[in-house]
Amino acid sequence: MAERSFAKEVRKLKLGEGETFTGEGILALTKALLEAGVGYVGGYQGAPISHLMDVLADAEEILTDLGVRYEANASEAAAAAMLAASVHYPIRGAVTFKGPVGVNVASDALANLSSSGVTGGALVIIGEDYGEGSSIMQERSHAFAMKSQMWLLDPRPNLPSIVKSVHQGFELSEASNTPVMLMVRIRSCHVTGSFAAKDNQRPPFTVRDALANPRSDYARVVLPPMSYLQEHDKINNRWPAALKFIREHNLNEIFGPKDAPIGIVLQGGMYNGVIRALQRLGLADIHGDTEIPLYVLNVTYPLVPDEFFEFCEGKSSILVVEEGQPEFIEQSLGLALYKAGSSIALHGKDMLPMAGEYTGQVMLDGLEAFIKKAAPELLPARLRAPNSDHKPALPDLSKTVPMRPPGFCTGCPERPIFAAIKLTEMERGKHQIAGDIGCHLFATLPPFEIGGSTMGYGLGPASNAAFDGGGDKRSISILGDGGFWHNGLSSSIGNAVYNKSDGVIVIVDNFYSAATGGQDILSSRADNPSKATGHPIADAVRGVGVKWVRQLDRTYDVPKMREILDEALTTDHVGPKVIIASSECMLNKQRREKPLANKAIKEGRRVEKPRFGVDEDICTGDHACIRLSGCPSLSLKKLDDPLRDDPVASIDQSCVGCGNCGEVADAAVLCPSFYRADVVHNPGWAEQKFGAFRTRIITWLQNRRSRDRLEFVRT
Repeated sequence: MAERSFAKEVRKLKLGEGETFTGEGILALTKALLEAGVGYVGGYQGAPISHLMDVLADAEEILTDLGVRYEANASEAAAAAMLAASVHYPIRGAVTFKGPVGVNVASDALANLSSSGVTGGALVIIGEDYGEGSSIMQERSHAFAMKSQMWLLDPRPNLPSIVKSVHQGFELSEASNTPVMLMVRIRSCHVTGSFAAKDNQRPPFTVRDALANPRSDYARVVLPPMSYLQEHDKINNRWPAALKFIREHNLNEIFGPKDAPIGIVLQGGMYNGVIRALQRLGLADIHGDTEIPLYVLNVTYPLVPDEFFEFCEGKSSILVVEEGQPEFIEQSLGLALYKAGSSIALHGKDMLPMAGEYTGQVMLDGLEAFIKKAAPELLPARLRAPNSDHKPALPDLSKTVPMRPPGFCTGCPERPIFAAIKLTEMERGKHQIAGDIGCHLFATLPPFEIGGSTMGYGLGPASNAAFDGGGDKRSISILGDGGFWHNGLSSSIGNAVYNKSDGVIVIVDNFYSAATGGQDILSSRADNPSKATGHPIADAVRGVGVKWVRQLDRTYDVPKMREILDEALTTDHVGPKVIIASSECMLNKQRREKPLANKAIKEGRRVEKPRFGVDEDICTGDHACIRLSGCPSLSLKKLDDPLRDDPVASIDQSCVGCGNCGEVADAAVLCPSFYRADVVHNPGWAEQKFGAFRTRIITWLQNRRSRDRLEFVRT
């Protein structure tokens, strides 16, 4: 069950010539693929293109009607390998995944694909994830494009430009027999707008046609001596063909006046930020008309030297706006100017930060500094003074506003797993614990502070391999179900079996690839009409040789989880110990159950919902429950009791009734202050009468207690 359904939106994919398409960037990408006559499409979910996979899944019927093969691939490597269909056949293919981690995973297949070259257009849509909105290490996909000689597109972040880049990407790929990477940033994926739609095109040559007429060509197999010839082909034929196509078809764009003392070269994805900064400086209007010439690189690799030199004519200074590091574009353009003997001053990272996201303020400061240095006469008078400051005085909130790192959702079934591990460590001492990519990585943060490393998706147990040779304490590795099916089964579990690892592996099974939006995976327990689900993780680990396997189907049972952990850490079994802790992702569960419950309540049917609370008279204010749970719904409450200074624990209205706080308190033998109350909607007549009777008795008892209570009056 994906985080968001696009079942209604995908109807727009059927729009044709003369109609206007309005929607999000990810929908526009899918529409562009269909208009371009794509023959097959696949990918692996990951922010910021997770929703693109959801769109493709919801549009599978439309794709099938057009003869397009859709595949939700097991990993980025599997997606990239799928592009092999375009090597020998004139079929346009596209895959999508998160970059640069997806590129890293897919690097083997992509390197082979780039070496052999393609016949049909091959497009890799990379969800570039860089800057403050990123959830990964800060890297760029640009380096891989350079290393493997794959052309890299970075279109301006608006729907017409994104759609145009899809068409041009396929054409560039076919003109140069080279796979093309199309980079869409976070904002590009979710920007909204409109464009003039075209008719969808059935692929002129389909995968069915290819199966009926198989082809092979030894010249495209990556083996010596052909691999040596392929390398020469990249430089002698493909590269010149790409430069020719880029220049003749104006893939890059130039805006602003032809004659000016300065100019700005920028990545296409930076266009909106640059224009906004120029607007704030009074050098551009809301329509994008700029007084500073802009050379917009919708193709950031390869660069076209002749085109760049023409842009530089008559200018004394150039600024390169290139987000991230290293400054590949700036270095290449600087080298080109040096070899040409040009005296043009080239600026870039001396005006803008070497690393980090180019936010609106960063862009404004960098452009203002450049213009003040190179052509101050272009600035409004108020900004020409050496010490002018257009920025308002902003308070420094870093010392007063606490950090807000990501954390487990309310009711998350992973929270009790780490509460059990923490309780185990309180008894047995601290253990070497390795994390993995996924929601469970939040356990490294307070209140759990469990684990201190992550090496890649599905590589949690593999990253503990150095510690798994036996010792006084066994290592513990965390692995999610998404990571397990992505890479973990072979690289972590198989590796542990083969090397007779003595470690403990906890597989967190929440039934979905939850961190990327709740997409189904092999072990999902819900029926999926187009995919095979219901394949137990336990069967898979036993299939590769794990002998010690324990399955827990309710992670909220903290005492049981703790008991299994103790067994795993003390057993004399030789080989890896695998614990599979399973409970459905609470977000997905709520998405499914809430609408059904609300509908039943509206129809007058009886619905019972559990709620948990804390008895204020019993709570001692120790707050150990919070330190062992950390649930967002568990907070503090100040009492109006002059004899009790410390706040007590309190559960707010966001509680989803998972019961974790009470289970943790019970497992840790903390206190009996937690209670459960079942809220009944549309109760029957008997329940109503009994409830009214109970209320009268409680009210009578409360009034009697109040009459007998001593009251002290201050005089």
